[in-house]
Amino acid sequence: MKIAAAQLTCVPGDIPANVRQAAALVEQARDQGADLLLLPELALTGYELGALADDPGLLVDADDARLDVLRAGARRGGTAVVVNAAVPGGGTGARSAIGTFVYGPDGELVTTYLKQHLYEQERSLFAPGDRDGRFELGGVRFALATCYDSHFPDLAARAAADGCQVYLASALYGTGDGIRERATVYPRIAETTGLLVALANHVGPSGPWTGCGRAAVWAPGGGLLAEADDRTPTVVAAEYA
Repeated sequence: MKIAAAQLTCVPGDIPANVRQAAALVEQARDQGADLLLLPELALTGYELGALADDPGLLVDADDARLDVLRAGARRGGTAVVVNAAVPGGGTGARSAIGTFVYGPDGELVTTYLKQHLYEQERSLFAPGDRDGRFELGGVRFALATCYDSHFPDLAARAAADGCQVYLASALYGTGDGIRERATVYPRIAETTGLLVALANHVGPSGPWTGCGRAAVWAPGGGLLAEADDRTPTVVAAEYA
């Protein structure tokens, strides 16, 4: 099982443009022999909370036709895709959420996960999820997390206790303190839980932040297997044995 983590520079609030970017990254992942590609937090819009609050057209369902290009890319390459977006609430008047969709190598929806631990300004706009994200692919059991989730050790501990082998984190870490947080939180998860950890991140402007890039994969135990630079939209990949 080869797992790829991506980093990209989003076009603010432009879902079709960002889907095209994501589909191109799926092709890169396929060329590297990856079985799965992980994309960053809010990869379809960028971290544009003001626009997300004002424009319900930026919310995305799992079967949204705007994702057809991405699902087709998954089918074409036989590569599962993990994509994060703002998603509608579950009922009338319900707040939206930050959701992760997992599409299998056939392009079909495998599972949906809603971010449980919302960061500061997210709390006035989104509702938190209330259950952990899990799925299996190729005999490997995966856990899902979104950015600030990973700052709560019990989430990763539950994943390990539940038999997961790989921890997938869609995130936005900026320059400044974000560089330090990214470099400490994820190796520690790999070290303390024995999970392989993959991190997808933004690179360049995204809302009020500037993504620091360095999408990466860490081995169980915390050793670095693959890492991107701090400036290039790209994919890095590593094997889970």
